[in-house]
Formats: sequence, structure tokens, C-alpha cells
Amino acid sequence: MKTFELKGELRSDYGKKAAKLLRKQDLIPCNLYGLGENVTFTVQTNDVRKLIYTPDTQVVALEISGKKYNAVVKELQFHPVKELIFHIDFLAVNEEKPVTVEVPVQLTGLAEGVKAGGKLSLETRKLKVSAIYTKLPDRVVIDVTNLGLGKKIQVCDLHFEDYKIMNVPGQMVAQVRATRASKQA
Repeated sequence: MKTFELKGELRSDYGKKAAKLLRKQDLIPCNLYGLGENVTFTVQTNDVRKLIYTPDTQVVALEISGKKYNAVVKELQFHPVKELIFHIDFLAVNEEKPVTVEVPVQLTGLAEGVKAGGKLSLETRKLKVSAIYTKLPDRVVIDVTNLGLGKKIQVCDLHFEDYKIMNVPGQMVAQVRATRASKQA
């Protein structure tokens, strides 16, 4: 898993007015949870763009007023109309406790059903994965080579050594749908 370095400054003012003033200064109010005591801080808007606008899941190496923490992004809040980031919540991670994070799905291989005229469809773009943060994957890679026409892959069909999928077992991840051309053949 990739690591993203981010620097922040502690903040002491709370509430709507304080947050509004911070946003006018091009700062984003943030919280760090999971340490027993919450840490409130701010980061520059331009510093988090490469963290937020990427499909990859990353571990964030936070440096807040000289102290260092490892964390993952737990929640983002955006402005309802504009594409402004309002707030970011981080969750501190360590080697003992597993963390649950959404990870993108990547399909590999040419499915047998596609060769027969079907269409491969990715039904679930992200899966919830639980693991120690050092073993979290960048992407959940699924081989669809043996997937026939009209067949599907569900969460219960996926098994990995280093991490566990936390979605509902019956949830569909990918399927090969029959097209009109394949039905006529």
C-alpha cells in the first residue's frame, strides 16, 4: 500500500464560525480519531488533492505540529454544490488492530463468456477490506478468466490470505451478461 505524507497544524478554535474562517484561508479542518483522545488540526487544501482525487487507498503519514501518526482517511465531507472539501476525518492505525477500508476492484483476464459474445460487467467498484494497515492491498484484483456466459462472482466466492472482505456474502461483484448476439447464437 502506498504512503502519502501530509503536514498539519493544531487548531484551537471550534464551531461553524471558526471552520468558515479556516476555509476562507484555504485550510481544511480535520480530526484524528483512534488514539483515545481526538486531535483536531488543519491542512492546506492543495496538499490533500493528490490524496483525495485518486482511486487508490493510501496510508497517510501525518505530521501534526512535530508529532507523527499513521492514519487512513475515514470520512470526507464536501460542499453540496461546489467541489470544495469541508472536513476530513482520519483514523489512526497501528500494527495490532485491523482497520476496515474501501478498496477499488480490478478485474483481470479475458472471460470465457466474453469470448462467447457476452458482456463483462463490474457491479461493485469498491469492496470493504479488513486487515492490518501494512497488509491492505492497493486494489482487490479478481481473475475472471473462467467466468462463463451468464455466470457471476459474489463476495462469498472471494478468498484472500492477508485480508478479509467485509461486504455482504451475497453481493455481486462481477458478471458476464448475455447480449442479443450471444442469445441468437
